[in-house]
Amino acid sequence: MSFLIPLAVAVLIVAVSTVVLVRRDRRRMAPHPEALRTEAAATRGIRDTRRRAHAHQNHFLRERW
Repeated sequence: MSFLIPLAVAVLIVAVSTVVLVRRDRRRMAPHPEALRTEAAATRGIRDTRRRAHAHQNHFLRERW
């Protein structure tokens, strides 16, 4: 039974090390062109939504005065 504790510690160390290395590798990978296009489209969409909300708010405030 006493061999389980060192075995569990070894498995935990290997698991944590693997997670750290996989995360680092994913950060270094160049983004896929499709992901870049999707991100650019989302940024444009957010920008357009903010612009419309601002214009709507200004229009609403002018009507109140």
